[in-house]
Amino acid sequence: MKAALIVVDMLNDFFERSPVLAMQRSRLVVNTNLLVRTFRSAGLPVLWVRQEFDPDLHDAFREMRANKVSITIAGTAGCELLPELEHLPADPVIVKKRYSAFFGTDLDTRLSQFRPDVLVIAGVNTHACVRMTAIDAYQRDYNVIIAAECVASSDSEHHEVTLRNLDGNIARIIPTADVRGFIEALPNSPSQRLE
Repeated sequence: MKAALIVVDMLNDFFERSPVLAMQRSRLVVNTNLLVRTFRSAGLPVLWVRQEFDPDLHDAFREMRANKVSITIAGTAGCELLPELEHLPADPVIVKKRYSAFFGTDLDTRLSQFRPDVLVIAGVNTHACVRMTAIDAYQRDYNVIIAAECVASSDSEHHEVTLRNLDGNIARIIPTADVRGFIEALPNSPSQRLE
């Protein structure tokens, strides 16, 4: 069995503009980095996903264009990964324009190079981008795991509702320590990288 880790939208703008996420930043980074290290040690791929829009918002969400909401803009620090994350220059980075990491990106192609059975998802926001990525992964017949301590939302209520809704239906919500144990227990296989 093979697994891949997808880390969604752990971006400066989201944590700087949301007091709820800002309060959870340290915890999320620590847990995500532990998960990343576990995948790396097992020779399994880590893929980073980040939202990015052009300054004129022509490629942004309909609501963003209508209300002139500028967030995660290309060329700004806001669309970059949090600097504390253990992201390596050689790691694959998928840039998305919508909630799902699969929509309009080359994520399917990248995953097909490795052919994982399980996708582990971490990141923000649980009720939006994490949720839509999990649903799209499920629709592609992946076993989907959401690492419980590695996801959060700017909206705490919708975070909890989303996890309850997904758990046992679309994904399994599993404590991060248990996800790490599962990955560590996988049979050793040669390290494979996504280019």
